[in-house]
Amino acid sequence: MEIWNIYDKDRNVTGRTMRRGESFEEGDYHLVVHVCIFNNEGHMLIQQRQPFKEGWPDMWNITVGGSAVSGDTSQKAAEREVLEEIGYNIDLQGIRPSFTVNFEVGFDDYYLVEEDLDISDLTLQPEEVKQVKWAKKEEILSMIDQGEFISYHKSLIELLFNMRKYMGARKRS
Repeated sequence: MEIWNIYDKDRNVTGRTMRRGESFEEGDYHLVVHVCIFNNEGHMLIQQRQPFKEGWPDMWNITVGGSAVSGDTSQKAAEREVLEEIGYNIDLQGIRPSFTVNFEVGFDDYYLVEEDLDISDLTLQPEEVKQVKWAKKEEILSMIDQGEFISYHKSLIELLFNMRKYMGARKRS
């Protein structure tokens, strides 16, 4: 059973925890991380969830994602999720998320990483990941339309691809 830190609206750890699946109290939030790995050709590594996985079974998703557990920093949670789900050891220490999206009961940290991985070298977590592949932005957008990919806002997918080499919200000269 996962134990999550509870954060306040300003992302301060409250010192309280909750078990995954418990109801959130008013003003309680938790931390979720996503890592999007891109290759040098600009394709994103995507994963297909197992058909028996609760929540979006058999659907395609961005590279990895999951909740931070109690004691995790955002970076440690992201590193753990990458290692658990696809068997790749990534070092995100000293790296801040590219951006954070607030949602009803938490904070979604997105890490955008460029790594030329050979997918045949990855060890997929059989409880969660059915398969992985490299995909172009247009393919992912089409998969969303066809109901094969988790129904993210298409503008988020565009942002992930557009921001993969940049930090910050404005173009630098």
